[in-house]
Formats: sequence, structure tokens, C-alpha cells
Amino acid sequence: MKRIMLVCAAGMSTSLLVTKMEKAAEAEGVESDIFAVSSSEADAKLEDASKPVDVLLLGPQVRFMKGQFETKLADQGIPVAVIDMKDYGMMNGEAVLNTALNLMK
Repeated sequence: MKRIMLVCAAGMSTSLLVTKMEKAAEAEGVESDIFAVSSSEADAKLEDASKPVDVLLLGPQVRFMKGQFETKLADQGIPVAVIDMKDYGMMNGEAVLNTALNLMK
């Protein structure tokens, strides 16, 4: 089970992307738990040890937070990346899922 957390400003704009990523994961036979949270909820989700996150993807609108998340997650080995703006704008769930899976390798 791959847990992929998407972070955006309010947690709303990524919900459609999550749906598209889930469909892509299902089509590829990837067991996943993909969810979106607002930047203000991210820390609480990351601290929940019962549901560890495998990768954290930031929406383009919160890319400025990449450094702080990398610092927080460095000791846990959780990769952090900014979602490609084109893939985000086109809501390309397959491309974003592949980015997440490649980061976990």
C-alpha cells in the first residue's frame, strides 16, 4: 500500500487530482491511499504514526513550502516534490501518480 499525500493551499483544488490519480492507480494495479490536505493540516497528518506517508507532493501554489517539508521529513526518508505545473493544470492523474511512484523507488 502506497500512501501519497498531496498538499495545497486549501486542500480543495487537489481533490479532483486525487480522484484521477486513484483511477490511474487502479488501472495500473497499484494499491494506494491517495489523499489531499491543506497546508495547515499537513503537519498533523504527518505526525499520525498509525498512517505513515510514503511520499509528499506539493501543489504548485505551495511550492515555497518545499524546503521546510524536506527539512521536517529528512530523518524519515519521505521524499518531497512539487507537482509539475502542467500536469497539475491538466489534472493529469497518471503523470502525477508516476512522479510519486518514481520518488518512492
